[in-house]
Amino acid sequence: MWRLNSTLTEYFGSFVGANVYLTPAGSQGFAPHWDDIEAFVIQLEGKKHWRLYNPRCEEEALPRFSSPNFKQAEIGEPILDTVLEPGDLLYFPRGIIHQADTPAESHSLHVTLSTCQRNTWGDLLQKLVPQALQTAFEEDIEYRKALPRDYMNYMGVVWSDKESSERKAFMNKVHQLVGRLFHHASVDGAADQMSKGVIQDSLPPVISEAEASRSIFGNGERWENGAVTNRVEMEPDSNIKLLRKGIIRLVMEEDQIRIYHCIENTRVYHEVEPRFLDIDSRVLSYA
Repeated sequence: MWRLNSTLTEYFGSFVGANVYLTPAGSQGFAPHWDDIEAFVIQLEGKKHWRLYNPRCEEEALPRFSSPNFKQAEIGEPILDTVLEPGDLLYFPRGIIHQADTPAESHSLHVTLSTCQRNTWGDLLQKLVPQALQTAFEEDIEYRKALPRDYMNYMGVVWSDKESSERKAFMNKVHQLVGRLFHHASVDGAADQMSKGVIQDSLPPVISEAEASRSIFGNGERWENGAVTNRVEMEPDSNIKLLRKGIIRLVMEEDQIRIYHCIENTRVYHEVEPRFLDIDSRVLSYA
């Protein structure tokens, strides 16, 4: 599971977790609900009866948070009614209401792989917009100009159904500033911040014996006969090979260049603080 989760995290670009569920015969686990993750259900032993339902309305599709439990009368008819047996796989996205039970004659053991939690365009914008607005304040005088002296006389909920030239001009100005905000947005910076979160969430890579023999994990510095041996000094032109493509991320943070990595992460979620290396900007000039 460690290797599978680690590999899938890199593939999906989003943290992948795994939960194992053992359900006795003739019983049901959870009441109908939706989850805030994409789910892959792999049946290992026994049988499990699954029923899936469409979201009740468009506003509940692809939710960011899990739902409370529902009553049967609230969810309508299932769009899928099936029984999983060993070796079967079932996928359903965020927002699909689901429930499962075991038949009277069989227990069930399955693993659920989950991913794509808080990994939406909206989550990217939550990181992008505050940064863009801060940059706009610093670089663009239009954002620093004062509001109209009398804006409280025509803006606000109590004025929302009243048309006026002042109100129209105010709305046009806001529309202009919001559109202009994109020119101050570092989309790459926001993507790096999202990626940094994935690095922090990730499991450490599973390292094979062959990989260990060519890295510090199996062939690094060691103490022999009263001295440190096998020591290698890194130079700006040193050639290195990454153990995995997705284990590091170069990020610019407040004029600081950092390489975040998951090599020293543990198999306990967020047990350690984010790990990073500070990089001298002069080193990058060699590239």
